[in-house]
Amino acid sequence: MIWQNTSNMYRNFMSDLIVVGGGLAGSEAAWQAAQQGIKVALYEMRPNLTTGAHISSDLGELVCSNSLGSDLIDRAAGVLKTELRQMGSLLMACADDTAVPAGGALAVDRVLFARKVTEYIERHPNIHVIREEVKEIPEEPTVIASGPLTSNKLSQAIQNYCGEHHLYFFDAIAPIVTLDSINFDVAFKASRYQRGDLPDGDYINCPLNHEEYCVFVDNLIAAERIKIKDFEKELESGVQAGFKDFFEGCLPVEILAQRGHDALAFGPMRPVGLTDPRTGKRPYAVVQLRQDNLAATLYNMVGFQTNLKFSEQKRIFRLIPGLEYAEFTRFGQMHRNTFIHSPVLLKPTLQFKSRDNLFFAGQITGVEGYVGNIGTGLLAGLNASRIIQAKEPLELPRTTMIGSLCHYVTNADPEDFQPMKANFGLLPPFADGKRRRKKERGAAYAKRSGKDLKNFLAEIGYS
Repeated sequence: MIWQNTSNMYRNFMSDLIVVGGGLAGSEAAWQAAQQGIKVALYEMRPNLTTGAHISSDLGELVCSNSLGSDLIDRAAGVLKTELRQMGSLLMACADDTAVPAGGALAVDRVLFARKVTEYIERHPNIHVIREEVKEIPEEPTVIASGPLTSNKLSQAIQNYCGEHHLYFFDAIAPIVTLDSINFDVAFKASRYQRGDLPDGDYINCPLNHEEYCVFVDNLIAAERIKIKDFEKELESGVQAGFKDFFEGCLPVEILAQRGHDALAFGPMRPVGLTDPRTGKRPYAVVQLRQDNLAATLYNMVGFQTNLKFSEQKRIFRLIPGLEYAEFTRFGQMHRNTFIHSPVLLKPTLQFKSRDNLFFAGQITGVEGYVGNIGTGLLAGLNASRIIQAKEPLELPRTTMIGSLCHYVTNADPEDFQPMKANFGLLPPFADGKRRRKKERGAAYAKRSGKDLKNFLAEIGYS
């Protein structure tokens, strides 16, 4: 019988596994276990308890960007996606089904993606979705995939259980604007170096000359920000040094701008591979907008995570040529992300070191990126089912991206542990010792990963 502290409605419901959190990792974990014949109780606190960042009660909702990163096979993110497709990931299938044009990346209609994930999960005969907050660690076999926005009560329970301080960092999301509010007398469609799925380009580009860029940056740096007093108090009350600000990949645009006047021009506003059709030249800087839904009516500002006040966002971002009359359907905002001290607490199988039937998955482990979260959910769900079936849990080959990512977060230097996303630097060197050029390395890593994963799955009889 499942964990006792639940509503009367489910008090007699029989389950083998509890999954806490209906995000990317939790949904994938529940699906993988259910596919192995395990009865799963999937707990999701929304809509009864909101997070301040989610806008729906759907499972697998994407809070920040709608992009799952590069889908090119010679890129680290592309290798990871290929591995997950090879292992039968539900969420990768949902992403492929709801993809929108994004050049060499995989981006999705975030609403349709979450809706499709929810439908698959709720229809699975081995999964029961329970809309309740989990406030303590269940004693039954459990996967904790509560994500970066773990509720305060569960966060405290995890901290008490682990005997370790949580490590916090701030995460910021980018604004979304409507297509019909973009000024196409200035803005133009194109992909960098003319790469992309659509004939006229997968991105909308807002070009800036040097003077326009300077005005924008000056105003951005001087703009008013939302105060985060509650977060600051938490940081001052014992969070470990080195995790007091932001994960580098999620820095708000106004923080990046403070690093130097041209920091944005060499960062999220870099103009390489683009030509302004009005001048026939490369602009000094550019703001790219990426399609956010299949209807192509909404576009998000790529790399423009922010914590500016909403009124300031409207004022500052309308200084960007092409966005003079932009209508915002979502303003950027900042929230706290939470992750545990995985090198101390977890095995590469994602099991808790002192309790074999407790698993952690997703961003709470310190894995960064949507696809990495899905991957850890897949491994945790599969391993939880194997423990329940009295089988040995799996440690994926280090030559695979998901294997190396899980190895990193569980074996990194505890004194210098930082969140990590998929990258080729995590993979072991090639056995032949040959030096390869950059493009050759990516293709070689992909080939090795596919071969080793195929052999591994055949050896364990996984299908």
